[in-house]
Amino acid sequence: MLGMGLTLCLDDFKGILKYPLWVFIGVLLQYTIMPFLGWSLGYIFNLSAPLAAGLILVACCPGGTASNVVTYLAKGNVPLSVTMTAVSTMIAVVMTPVLTTLLAGSRVDVNGWGLFWNTVQVVIAPVMLGVLMNRYFHKALVRLIDFFPLISVIFITLIVASIVGASRDFILKSGGILIAAVFCLHVFGFLLGYAVSRFITKDKITSRTISIEVGMQNSGLGVVLARQNFADPLVAIPSAISSLFHSLIGSFLAAIWRIERGRREGRPVFDQT
Repeated sequence: MLGMGLTLCLDDFKGILKYPLWVFIGVLLQYTIMPFLGWSLGYIFNLSAPLAAGLILVACCPGGTASNVVTYLAKGNVPLSVTMTAVSTMIAVVMTPVLTTLLAGSRVDVNGWGLFWNTVQVVIAPVMLGVLMNRYFHKALVRLIDFFPLISVIFITLIVASIVGASRDFILKSGGILIAAVFCLHVFGFLLGYAVSRFITKDKITSRTISIEVGMQNSGLGVVLARQNFADPLVAIPSAISSLFHSLIGSFLAAIWRIERGRREGRPVFDQT
């Protein structure tokens, strides 16, 4: 989250004024489509209470910074993607704990206040610190900023690896259904994000950008919140698996959309890498 903040500046938040309707639509779909899918798929796949709660938790998380990279690769609207990520992250302090408590509270004990406080600690504080450091110490950090996304990816990979490694036996024994549920969460997230936003905005590039933002979650945040606020370690597994699937699906869509746009613009496919 500190790395994300260092890649943002105050002007990024001004994007709300440039794309007010699109930002509102994107963030609204982020916190409606994904939580609804997480809750529904938990019942459809008959997941155990801890796994269903974990699926709901990651579905209620904000968009991740990986969505900005995928949007760039897909030749989408990068400023819009960055703005949506920033806004959804800032309001996650309220939306993530509230939605998780409402949707998962009937299946497992949810520490709503703990989720709220941890979200403040894990999201708001480091992101705002990063933004301020970028604002006042930009010259000193300019050569390091490009490395922070890589550092963030390394840390997320280590966090996810620790969860998967600790739950290896469980995943091998009964992870097929969970993997299918997480896969469907992101597939339908991308699909519905695109379909609904395309119906509203009538703009292909905007719809692709919103689709990527909706379909890609901040799975790392989901892992941390699960480990700190739920007694059962299984709650963290859906977030760990989610980090893999949303990256693969997002990258696949980015490749397709990049090639499609390149062909429309008359550029050879091999010149689009």
